Amino acid sequence: MTHIIAEPCIATKDTSCVEVCPVDCIHPTKDDPDFETAEQLFIDPDTCIDCGLCVDECPVKAIFPEEDLPDEWSKFTQLNLDYYENQNG
Repeated sequence: MTHIIAEPCIATKDTSCVEVCPVDCIHPTKDDPDFETAEQLFIDPDTCIDCGLCVDECPVKAIFPEEDLPDEWSKFTQLNLDYYENQNG
């Protein structure tokens, strides 16, 4: 996994990051059926190309390279993984 979306995204779900992602790896988007019920956005670890465009675009500074994720938000690594595992079966 290259980037993680952490706690500052909860209840914010600003989609600026979605708009700049060149590989469409951030979900749910406003067009996805689970957008309204999801607490936050997530980055697909299998699709992310580690470009970092989303990091600067996030207005609440919720996106981190995995190696820079603050320790207090370490659980978000698994939450991002779980979101895509649940989407894919």
